[in-house]
Amino acid sequence: MIGKSIGHETQLHYSLSTLDYVHIFAVTKGGTFPVVRQFRPALEAITLELPSGHVEVGETPAQAAKRELREETGFIANELILLGTLAPDTGRLSNRLWCFFAPRVGPNPPQDFKPQPDLEPAVYDKSLRNLILNEPAFSSALNRATVLMAIAQGHVAL
Repeated sequence: MIGKSIGHETQLHYSLSTLDYVHIFAVTKGGTFPVVRQFRPALEAITLELPSGHVEVGETPAQAAKRELREETGFIANELILLGTLAPDTGRLSNRLWCFFAPRVGPNPPQDFKPQPDLEPAVYDKSLRNLILNEPAFSSALNRATVLMAIAQGHVAL
């Protein structure tokens, strides 16, 4: 936690300093979307999310994105497009969220792929419109923002 005084104020404003993180909106060659299901204690619910994770020390955001996609879903990104960076929580966090689009990921997860024990890889095979407008488990504003950035930049159609 970091305490900052702003201007001539004596009151400290606190924020959390953490590593930057990445979100990867990936699309398979067949037009489906690799995602993960995981239990989120803060919500006390299972969510459906884009693959994501921290940018480790000494790693570029693009390297982290490729690693996280592979670790969480088994899919390989041959191409990564930086959609932009966002401030995940302007009132509490000082880190950045690097948003990536990975078109035509593949191949399908290999037979020896072992998912992490706390999450379940999945492939969302309904429409993109359904994912962002009608899928109650896909509730993270940051996940939706990453997908909407890809749509707005013309990488995918709604």
